[in-house]
Amino acid sequence: MLHTIEKIEKIEKIEKMNVLSLFDGMSCGQIALNRAGFNIENYYACEIDKYAIQITQANYPNTQQLGDVAKVSALDLPSLDLVIGGSPCQGFSFAGKQLNFEDPRSKLFFEFVRLLKEARVKNPNVKFLLENVKMKKEYQDIISEYLGVEPIKVNSNLVSAQDRIRYYWTNIQGFTLPKSKGLTLDDILDLDVPDKYNITDSFYKKVPGTLAFKKSRANLRGLERCSKTLLTGGHSISNTGSTNIFYSKDFIRIPTPTECERLQTVPEGYTDIGILDSKRYHALGNGLTVDVIVEFFKNIKV
Repeated sequence: MLHTIEKIEKIEKIEKMNVLSLFDGMSCGQIALNRAGFNIENYYACEIDKYAIQITQANYPNTQQLGDVAKVSALDLPSLDLVIGGSPCQGFSFAGKQLNFEDPRSKLFFEFVRLLKEARVKNPNVKFLLENVKMKKEYQDIISEYLGVEPIKVNSNLVSAQDRIRYYWTNIQGFTLPKSKGLTLDDILDLDVPDKYNITDSFYKKVPGTLAFKKSRANLRGLERCSKTLLTGGHSISNTGSTNIFYSKDFIRIPTPTECERLQTVPEGYTDIGILDSKRYHALGNGLTVDVIVEFFKNIKV
């Protein structure tokens, strides 16, 4: 099967940047900066998930890991050109409990605000980009008030075979929505995958009329469509109600980690560092869709 994801041509930029990435995960921001043609002088990452850190360091060994975002001060760093982050979204997501700013994870947004304010002490013109999920307008407005900009809504399906609506707050000027590449699952799925990803047998054991039966069928996506949004979990043989079940005429299965890398437009093999599939799925679900971020970064003028 052909994989028609096009490589974005690098933009020639020779400037070296100092970057602070909060909630860095597996460093999708760093991939996007490299893909947009930037040279990075220092890339400081705040992350506490050990597997995400392992993935980052395997691919970008010069990344300077700072640990817990709450224990970092931008005043201790060189003048920053860019502050980026996708603050934890569990308190905002319509798929979660919607605890919003009462959720300790979503309160971490205010760490982004604090560190951006500190970065502006040394560089009043520092650029920023914050990513988060679709949420109630009242909470979206709070974020906009603190950051001083309105969000830009982008669906990853413009550059990927994944439906993934996210909001982006940024002071980077010049962003325009990319033209859709028209990718579907048929463009990114492999024909031959190990049997461990096949869930056909357990899928058909669901009892008609039960909630498990309804959930398992509600999430099916045909190859002519995009996948639903990648999650941090649910990619398991036992969880046949997963958002990320794919099917063809003859079988139903979960996506492989490599296919999930394609859905997030991450380089193939990026997360293949000898860790469990479950850890790869988690890191990818927490990650950014790289080629969406490239569309923002290519407009940065340092």
